[in-house]
Amino acid sequence: MMITTTVKQLNKKEEEIADALISLGISRPVAMALCYLQGVTEATTIELERRAGLRQPEVSIAMRELKELDWINEREEKKPGKGRPYKIYSLKIGFSEIVAQLEEQQKKVVDEALLKIERLKELGNIAPISS
Repeated sequence: MMITTTVKQLNKKEEEIADALISLGISRPVAMALCYLQGVTEATTIELERRAGLRQPEVSIAMRELKELDWINEREEKKPGKGRPYKIYSLKIGFSEIVAQLEEQQKKVVDEALLKIERLKELGNIAPISS
């Protein structure tokens, strides 16, 4: 008996979300994983590989980054029979909260850049030293 599972692929909206995340400095694997996780209750590594188009090492790296940000939960589930348990991931916080955190980070970056520009304007107003 063969068990089949359906794994949905990225739609246009999710691709746009991934592109926006990448433009904000999120790595492609993390962006793709977030796109998948925000649309499901939970996902295995294999589902993330297939759905987000990532290789296994990319999934591991992305999940490590997302855990460091405290954005995901991770649990292990034992396979029937022999073999190592597999990991199941889910978002720990809502996608809107992730977006809010990214917005705060970007505001800080903009504020720091504006301060540097203001400082450059001040420095540029210093009278040149005549020789």
